[in-house]
Amino acid sequence: MNKKKIAIIDYDAGNIKSVEKAVQHLGQDAEVTRDRDAILKADQVILPGVGAFGDAMDKIRNYGLEEVIREVTDRGTPFLCICLGLQLLFESSDESPGARGLGLLPGKICRIPDKEGLKIPHMGWNSLDIREGATLFQGIEDEHPYVYFVHSYYLQAENEADVAAVTHYSTRIHASVEHGNIFACQFHPEKSSTVGLKILDNFLHYDGKQDMLQ
Repeated sequence: MNKKKIAIIDYDAGNIKSVEKAVQHLGQDAEVTRDRDAILKADQVILPGVGAFGDAMDKIRNYGLEEVIREVTDRGTPFLCICLGLQLLFESSDESPGARGLGLLPGKICRIPDKEGLKIPHMGWNSLDIREGATLFQGIEDEHPYVYFVHSYYLQAENEADVAAVTHYSTRIHASVEHGNIFACQFHPEKSSTVGLKILDNFLHYDGKQDMLQ
């Protein structure tokens, strides 16, 4: 694969450096940036992050990044969101009542229900049930691969067709979504060993044609 320019959006969220290192480990040029031109010139764009929904959206708007993100997705540039990044794609979150998300996909972010014997946040390794044909999971031989989660809130996507993988922890959690050029993972692929690196590599190979991943 020829080297691509990968922009990792910097909005003062945590966990950005580990994503940058994972992309570089896979042989690609990664730039952590909030510069509009650098983001729009990138071959692929990643929105990572940990933290609170409302604070993250405030920072995205304060840095003028909301419209940049919309332009990225409108152009068809492959766009991957990780952890909090996945949650920001949607309209609202129980974590920050009244805060407006990006609303690029329909759905809501809910608090994981309290259940006896289960700790919140959902932290650690958990298995996935993968939708057949999901782009990010091409070439992963395990039917139920384990990936690494850290979160207290989870996605309920409005459109089941957008859901690429689910996991179970107190409830059914939409753990990954795919919609056109938009991809997202609630879990951390950059912390999920060889499975996670394969998921990232699949994204880095993606150019709008799924057969590129075969």
